[in-house]
Amino acid sequence: MVETATDRSALLADFGEVATWTPSGGSAATLTALFQKEHEEVDTGGAVSVVMSHPRVTCRTADVSTAAEGDSFAIGGVTYTVRVVLDDGTGMTQLVLEAP
Repeated sequence: MVETATDRSALLADFGEVATWTPSGGSAATLTALFQKEHEEVDTGGAVSVVMSHPRVTCRTADVSTAAEGDSFAIGGVTYTVRVVLDDGTGMTQLVLEAP
C-alpha cells in the first residue's frame, strides 16, 4: 500500500504514463497513471476458449475525484471509455476501461 501523497506521486513518476482524462461534458485534464492491459482466457464451455482484454488505469484519486462511467481516458494512443470507478480509500483510484 502507498502511504502518503509523496509516495503516490513518486510511484506514478517512476512507473506511470502521461494520459488524458475527459469527464463527460467536461474539459480534458492531463495526468499520470499506471496502465495495465491484462488478458484473461475465459472458458465458455466449448472447444475454443475466448481471450478477453481488461484494460485499466490506476491514478491518484485527487486527479480523478469526479470520474464516472462514460468518461473518456486516452493513454498509449488509444481512447477508452471508463466503465467502472474503484476508489480504494488510500488515495488511489482504479478505472476499468473499455476499448473502442
